[in-house]
Formats: sequence, C-alpha cells, structure tokens
Amino acid sequence: MSNLRNRVFIIGNVGKDPEIKNLEKSKLAVFSLATNEQYRDSKGEKQTDTQWHRLAAWGKLAEIVENYVKKGKEIAIEGSLLTRSYETEKGEKRYSTEIKVSELLLLGSRPE
Repeated sequence: MSNLRNRVFIIGNVGKDPEIKNLEKSKLAVFSLATNEQYRDSKGEKQTDTQWHRLAAWGKLAEIVENYVKKGKEIAIEGSLLTRSYETEKGEKRYSTEIKVSELLLLGSRPE
C-alpha cells in the first residue's frame, strides 16, 4: 500500500494553454485542469461542480505538454500533491497546492 501514498489520479480539461519555462537544467510546464462532478440538488435539478487544479510537469513531460497539450484538451494525469508556502509583498503568509505530474495520457480525438 505504500505506493498509494500521496497519489492523485484525475481526468479533466485544460483551462488555458500551458505556460512553459525553460530553466537552466530542465523545462517546466505549468497549467490548470478542470474536473467536473455532476449531481442532483434537493429539487432534483442537475448541477455541475467544477474544481480547478494547478499542475506542474518537468523535463520530458514538460516537452510533451508543450507540444501536445492546449486549452480545452482532455487529459488524464497521475501525480503527487505538493504544498508550498510563501509571503506576499505585504508580509502575508500564503499557501499554494499543485499536482506534480508523473504520468500523462492524452484523451479525446487527435487535432486536425
């Protein structure tokens, strides 16, 4: 069961074109993924709850993201959760949680 610790599996649609950063020794792709959950409310009406996830892909995965992942593309990812803290210019402590992508699967039809 230890291989199940801190593992995330999600399928969703890319929110906007990935931001690519060429670093000294590696490449980084940062992008957002929307997941939708549908349910019926107390009146029986269908509702959709959309959650947004921040993703980071490094190295070869970043190159794949750069070449094949665009806004609206449906993808499946596996990764792990990372939480970082930082201070704003005003000295306020903030937290950011993202998914470090370890596997990526392109879904849907091929682009024309």
